[in-house]
Amino acid sequence: MKDKIKVGITHGDIGGISYEIIIKALLDTRITDLCTPIVYGSKTAANFYKRTIPDAGNFNFYYTNSVGNLSPKLPNLLICGDDTNLQVEPGVATPLAGQWAIASLNRAIKDLKEGLIDVLVTCPINKKNTKGEDFGFIGHTEYLAAQFDDTEPLMFMISENLRVGLVTMHIPLSEVTSEVTTEKVLEHIRMINRSLIRDFSIVKPKIAVLGLNPHSGDEGLLGMEEIDTIIPALKSAQYENILAYGPFAADGFFGSGAYTKFDAVLAMYHDQGLAPFKAIAFRDGVNFTAGLSAVRTSPAHGVGYDIAGKNVADASPMRAAIYAAMDILRSRRVFDEISANPLPFYPKTENRLGKDANVEDLQL
Repeated sequence: MKDKIKVGITHGDIGGISYEIIIKALLDTRITDLCTPIVYGSKTAANFYKRTIPDAGNFNFYYTNSVGNLSPKLPNLLICGDDTNLQVEPGVATPLAGQWAIASLNRAIKDLKEGLIDVLVTCPINKKNTKGEDFGFIGHTEYLAAQFDDTEPLMFMISENLRVGLVTMHIPLSEVTSEVTTEKVLEHIRMINRSLIRDFSIVKPKIAVLGLNPHSGDEGLLGMEEIDTIIPALKSAQYENILAYGPFAADGFFGSGAYTKFDAVLAMYHDQGLAPFKAIAFRDGVNFTAGLSAVRTSPAHGVGYDIAGKNVADASPMRAAIYAAMDILRSRRVFDEISANPLPFYPKTENRLGKDANVEDLQL
């Protein structure tokens, strides 16, 4: 068990489909062969949803109060509070569900910071019943950035065949234009480039950058942001030897399949990136928070109140999120090990033609 990756899983909103997708994903014993899953949650909620899944009759969690006491064979559930009288209401957004979502997240982040778990997979939360005095954030991404690095993270949607990063995240459309600056676009190109190299082992990534306006501004007829903001960012990135191209009009870019020629796409705002991503990669889509010191992934869908407790939720994105977290961690470990011991640089000397250089000429 010491060599297996410890995957912390938060249970999200207990009124949604989180426990259904967790249990269905963990029914695949290949996951427990590869990692040690630790669900941060509630025994009462887990048992409630287990009864709604006929295939989970022989499924069991190992219940624990500490990461120091785990089962090497069974999925673990770390109890995050007194749930003796917990009322589970499928399909309903309740304040109690919000409180339990935050309790699960806080305990998992604490263990992640202390190195007790290796990666974090978060199930969906409802932004309305979690935001308050104890949780003043619009979502997981912003909260994790504040908890770990206090820097702006990259919301990076990933799947087998498509990766999409966002310049702006959870803000109203009316604020997007003012938030899309040359500096911000350039920094997000850099973040995508770094992530593709370190997290996905792509040596020289190719990045497509979308325009902001319809038809990518149509040479200034439909807006000047491409000319004044995005193209200067692209030129700066190219000067830094980053293979960034664009700006592309989003409709033609995705409609023609041009995205298949790039390792990642940078969209200017939330729906510009997520609408095509979910249309193309809904079943294996994963939300990855790039730019953090910790690895965090999440299935790329919402709480699913409309289907909660009905045994119809698809666990494919949850499985993909677990596997992606492990793959990214392994890639980072390899990259960091190589980077920590680079080959020494030996400058050219005058004695290169048919003659060995003297040892004293070499500068180590």
